[in-house]
Amino acid sequence: MKPTRLIFPLAVAGGAALALTACAGLMKTGRVGNRAVPQPVKHVDLNRYLGLWYEIGRYENRFEKDCEGVTAEYRKRDDGEVDVVNSARKGSLSGPVKTAHGRARVLPGSDNAKLKVSFFGPFYVGDYWVLDHAEDYSWSIVGEPSGRYLWLLSRTAQPDELMRNTIEARTRELGYDWSMVRMTQH
Repeated sequence: MKPTRLIFPLAVAGGAALALTACAGLMKTGRVGNRAVPQPVKHVDLNRYLGLWYEIGRYENRFEKDCEGVTAEYRKRDDGEVDVVNSARKGSLSGPVKTAHGRARVLPGSDNAKLKVSFFGPFYVGDYWVLDHAEDYSWSIVGEPSGRYLWLLSRTAQPDELMRNTIEARTRELGYDWSMVRMTQH
């Protein structure tokens, strides 16, 4: 096949992929809350990280709009990857439950602190960086390289004031704009 005959099919395929990505709302938009996202520096013991987490705050994003009571549960798979189940109540704490199932894999050489997560099969894979966590794994700060997304997680739905203050201080130290954090109701 001549090179010029390849251009049209490739352009159509590329345009279709771009259109699907845009329609699915996967293109990165929105405010950047940290223009210099730090690299994770702590090792993550994956077995201790697994289990149920409550989202206590986040940068607002399209896929969590109007969500409250947000949780994330991580379970180790036999193949070494991690099953991810995110749940939320749409509109209010008494709203309908919305659940998303995904899969994550640890990036080699990241000390288990960087994962690639997919909720849409192999077509879209996002970054999940554990930027910091408590030594006892009672809280965690999760981000990604663009600085547009941030999640503050706790093992309890209502962390005490000391824990909230610790998470806020550490989030600020990591360079995030605290005024953009939307606290999650539980």
